[in-house]
Amino acid sequence: MSTVTADPAPGRVGLPTKLRQSWDKNWSAWAMVMPVVLVLAILIFYPLINGFWISFTNQTEANQLAEICTKSITGGEVCKENPNAWSFVGLDNYLNVLTGKVGEFWMWTANTLVWTVVGVAFHYGLGLGLAVMINRQMRFRGLYRVLLVLPWAVPAFVSAFAWKFLFNERFGVINSMLGWVGVDPVAWFDSRWTSMFTAVVTNIWLGVPFMMVALLGGMQSISDELYEAAEIDGATAWQRFRAITLPGLRPVSMTVILLGTIWTFNMFPIIFLVTEGQPAGQTEILVTGAFRAAFEGLRNYSLASTYGVLILSILLVFSVFYRRVLRKQGEVW
Repeated sequence: MSTVTADPAPGRVGLPTKLRQSWDKNWSAWAMVMPVVLVLAILIFYPLINGFWISFTNQTEANQLAEICTKSITGGEVCKENPNAWSFVGLDNYLNVLTGKVGEFWMWTANTLVWTVVGVAFHYGLGLGLAVMINRQMRFRGLYRVLLVLPWAVPAFVSAFAWKFLFNERFGVINSMLGWVGVDPVAWFDSRWTSMFTAVVTNIWLGVPFMMVALLGGMQSISDELYEAAEIDGATAWQRFRAITLPGLRPVSMTVILLGTIWTFNMFPIIFLVTEGQPAGQTEILVTGAFRAAFEGLRNYSLASTYGVLILSILLVFSVFYRRVLRKQGEVW
């Protein structure tokens, strides 16, 4: 006598069963996604997990090997245990960083926040203004668009070296222009905030084109009928901008502001090449501080990993709060 097994009750299907059903139904999609998942696991998830683990150790370039091997007379290798090999230290790295015993975490964090907020604010403000200007019908509009996008096409390190030369105290064009109006040359890299100013200007030069192109695309998706109706009702240009353009750009704006914040927060080449941390490391940001910890001096890999985990944590917290704000405003993201 055969028995019939009843199907699981709705809503009580286990995870393996759901995965099996999904595979049976969408096996072709799973087959195409799996290579991407494997690549991400190798290139992103494994280094991320490994870096997280290293942050709980005292690993440096000198103690990373558990054994020290030397050549023998016979041509082989003689290996012995490294008495100074790295070990697990728990939260010591985080405590040392957050209490200021190692590095300048809080100064670098302040620099990073100023650098990010000022940069993204100017990116968005100037990008929005330029997008409004070239969205109108005008002669040579295509030429203006190409010229305004050019800074985005130039590699970041090329722009960094160009701006560093422009701000050079002795030979820079900017100090020469100041001399024409009777202003003494400025030692841009001898003060924390003037040095940071040079980096911010370079970052604005690089970031505005992307913001402009993204916002211009958003403007072109807004129906012209809305503007025509508002104009018939007697709305001024400012009223049309405030009541139609800004609300219409909200989805695009929220996305590009988030991306711009993440990119600027982690913008390594500008600080590293323009200010080089001058004066005396006072313009370092978190990512350049992490780089110097890993590849300069003692090459403290555990300290660099600690900075990396803290940077990731800050960005994750920001993204969570940013998403909550959007949801409260009715944005689906």
